[in-house]
Amino acid sequence: MDAHVTLADVLAMPLVREADPEVVAGASALDRPIRWVHATELSDIAPLLRPGDLLLTTGVGLEGADDPVALAAFAASLAESECAGLVVELGRRWRDALPAALVQACAATDLPLVALHHELRFAALTQAVGERIVDAQLAELRESERVHDTFTELGFNGAGPEEVLEAVQRLAGSPVVLEDGDHRVLDYRVGGGDPGEFLRDWSTRSTRVRPGARTGWDERNGWLVTRLGRRDQDWGRLVIGADAPPTARLVAVAERAAAALAMHRLHDRDRGHLLRRTHADLLAALLREPGSTDVRRRLDLAGFPTRRRVFVGLSVRVPGRDRTAPELLTTVLHAADSSGLPALVVEESREVVVLLSLPTPAAGTPGAHPAEDRLAARVRERWAGTPGRTRLLVAAGRAVGLLEDVDRTLREAGQVADAVSSAGAGRSRTVHRLEDVHLRGLLALLGDDDRLRLFAERELTPLRRHDAEHGTDLVAAVRALLEHPTSKSDAAAALHLSRAAFYARLERAERVLGARLDDPEVRVSLHVALLAEQVRDSGS
Repeated sequence: MDAHVTLADVLAMPLVREADPEVVAGASALDRPIRWVHATELSDIAPLLRPGDLLLTTGVGLEGADDPVALAAFAASLAESECAGLVVELGRRWRDALPAALVQACAATDLPLVALHHELRFAALTQAVGERIVDAQLAELRESERVHDTFTELGFNGAGPEEVLEAVQRLAGSPVVLEDGDHRVLDYRVGGGDPGEFLRDWSTRSTRVRPGARTGWDERNGWLVTRLGRRDQDWGRLVIGADAPPTARLVAVAERAAAALAMHRLHDRDRGHLLRRTHADLLAALLREPGSTDVRRRLDLAGFPTRRRVFVGLSVRVPGRDRTAPELLTTVLHAADSSGLPALVVEESREVVVLLSLPTPAAGTPGAHPAEDRLAARVRERWAGTPGRTRLLVAAGRAVGLLEDVDRTLREAGQVADAVSSAGAGRSRTVHRLEDVHLRGLLALLGDDDRLRLFAERELTPLRRHDAEHGTDLVAAVRALLEHPTSKSDAAAALHLSRAAFYARLERAERVLGARLDDPEVRVSLHVALLAEQVRDSGS
């Protein structure tokens, strides 16, 4: 909304149209805003005018009105004072047409010159235009107050980037984009329009835009660009669509929005927070609508390519902890960034979930991607750099070629991590995969199946019931036997029991089960039941 009155607006007023106005020079400058209207017959009025003043005259009192040189000097003085235009009423000094010298001088300086062929009450025009100007100024004040109130309320409510962008789009009525320092789109709002054209080749186009000031207009793209952060520490930019030179109000919207984003960043006290939220939002949207064109576009703009790629899910955990270590997310983010790997990194309650976008392997290439191992090695290296850090567990799902299958590779990564966790801390690989966990991997895949749960309960309930009623620990004896299948002496030692005491427990377990523990099928059934419980407990 432009809160000013132009000469074109004045010429369209009924009061002026009745006077039959004719623009005889400076027609290209009719969009100049008018600050006020003055009526005069003085030829030396220019020093008293302010930029944007519109001058009305009949020419009766102008000195040198018949002297071409004086008329040219008069027009030049008005142009120098940045007068909005000169309106001359014919019939008093000049009957049918304005002097050619005056017309030529105004045309040479692009000063709008309007001839009125009928009488016009200058006082009435001054009043009408004045009222329009005051109304426009009041409207501008109301809009400024609206902008102020909007961003003040957002600040009090601790609004995040999403709310700020929605407010900018609503106030500006134009698309708005928030990008990071590498010109990757973090978020955007386009209203009801199609974002395709506005976001086309974003990174390439944005890299070329370098406004000299904090806020600047790029005419080629039609962007109003505001820098976020200090000049030497820019962390991003806010871009608003602006096909025409931006109004003062639009600039105010951009700069208030930039201030709101800066305050949110300051309160957050974490430089990676915005990136983390972006990753979380993108992964959630991908899992919710994997076939959405908008989601794919957002991923591509955020530096996560989706065309001709394969996707691998990773689970990164600190073994033995029920909750994610606070520093783990930052460690993984930095490792992915320094490795140059496109990744979405999201913190869950007990793990950091990573989704990698990798080039499609050439035909005949073995399945595993070395990128996963490189990333895992870098994560471990950064994590181990701080004293007191425990080792990490990194598990990977199988690569998938479709975004619709991303959920599968992420679930597999979590299931592999559950299987490895249930085996204890003895195993150590750079990246654990499904083929590394054997039976535990299968049980992890079936972990949510009620049939597996019922099977484990059916196999182990007799032993657990006996332990509860008689204060024994037959389940532990059976587990030790299964974990040391080649040596009952080692099994007894693991429980700190003598061989005789251990044999006695095994005999009692056989009576409770009604089965022989040296029966291979019985052993396999009990082993599967115990492993299923371990895997389920580690993944709960």
